[in-house]
Amino acid sequence: MTTKITILGAGPGGYIAAIRAAQLGAEVTVIEKENVGGTCLNWGCIPSKIMITTADMLERFHQAKAFGIALEGTVKADMQQLMARKQSVIQSQSKGILGLFSHHKIQYIKGTATIDGPNRVRVTQPDGEQNQVSWDKLILATGTRPLEIPSFPFDGETILSSNHALSLTQVPKSVMIVGGGVIGCEFAFILSSLGAQVTVVEALDRLLPLPSVDADCSKVLQREMKKRKIKFLVNRTAQTVEAGDGGLNVTIGPSPFMEAPSEKDKQPVTAQVEKMLVCIGRQPNTADLGLDTIGLEPDKRGWITVNDRMETAVSGVYAIGDVLGPEKIMLAHVASTEGQVAAENAMGAKREMDYQVVPGAIFTTPEVANVGLSEAQARDKGVDVRADSVLFRTLGKAQVIGEIAGQAKIVSEKDSGKILGVHIVGPHATDLIAEAALAMQMGGSVTDVAATIHAHPTLAEIMLEVSCKALDRSLHG
Repeated sequence: MTTKITILGAGPGGYIAAIRAAQLGAEVTVIEKENVGGTCLNWGCIPSKIMITTADMLERFHQAKAFGIALEGTVKADMQQLMARKQSVIQSQSKGILGLFSHHKIQYIKGTATIDGPNRVRVTQPDGEQNQVSWDKLILATGTRPLEIPSFPFDGETILSSNHALSLTQVPKSVMIVGGGVIGCEFAFILSSLGAQVTVVEALDRLLPLPSVDADCSKVLQREMKKRKIKFLVNRTAQTVEAGDGGLNVTIGPSPFMEAPSEKDKQPVTAQVEKMLVCIGRQPNTADLGLDTIGLEPDKRGWITVNDRMETAVSGVYAIGDVLGPEKIMLAHVASTEGQVAAENAMGAKREMDYQVVPGAIFTTPEVANVGLSEAQARDKGVDVRADSVLFRTLGKAQVIGEIAGQAKIVSEKDSGKILGVHIVGPHATDLIAEAALAMQMGGSVTDVAATIHAHPTLAEIMLEVSCKALDRSLHG
């Protein structure tokens, strides 16, 4: 008998799970209430990178004289054309996903899914029609949405979520970004390059305050922000906002996380901006799913708990992607891998998800990428490590393209040279991290990377240089 697998959500986790399940012979149904591709394609990875590409191109135009190009007139962003290009790329990608569904004979239903007891899902389609879908195995891939807090309710006009920011038709004169994490920092560079005056407010003591991001990467990024006249305030929080004649009046006070603040730190300051962009996290799409009808209880914040086989506490029900929350890793490529694990296990395998080697990619300017342990994490584990860094300015290719800011760091085990983590901040860091991820996946050492011939002149030589330095035989760095 053919196994019926129903998947709620067609994001990078859900649609990949569907393809893998179909490859294994399942009868697959995917239900999505919005558009295929999920947050990644429609409100995250792809549209933000489209905006970043335009922002980077603008920066290149501003540097044209240094590259021997004479420009006449002014260069500025055409937001209408940018938004049109965004929609064109999204539509093309969406069409591709639907084509994959057709190729693999996957049934796709657009509508709102509600679990209606064991082995049943009720689907309400956009026209109001309802129908029932039966399942033997269920995969939950419903994702997340921007977290809204009562102090700063989204109105889509002056107080924006990241979704709103990806649909701007005009560049604001000034914007305050609340939250200096990945999304906040990416938007800081985008909006600054497009012409806005940007201020970032972060409650912790550095930008990109993620444990997986090496502190040295944050230092480089903060230095580059200063060069671009992007203001940032760390150890601070936006406390209140009021409408004023010139836009918004925002009161900024000390962060509750600041240790021993001085009297000056305790004094609130006021800033006036045209718009506020709130980037302080995500919340799960688990309400009204009908989880109670199958006895599945999310945690108090709404996140779903699974084991390493992506199994929930309910037999035959799996969950993948961002709906698992920060206890896992909320990245599109992780969701896709979790989707394959869940699909294979739903079809009888016993595969476990491995989170040890997961590359992270942050599309700021310069880019930031990491895999494995940071220097601080390795030392906290009591490992006898060494950390070696090489600046991008030592590379001929970096000088050629005029992007010399940044560095690469390898965290390795002292005795064996085994690579424990790699942290890159610099040009094309998000592409370069792939070599480091492969080296770690293969259990490689700095000796292995140093013995690998790297093409010249390329940015990839940064891995050769830093590996040689880790062996105490630097070439250029």
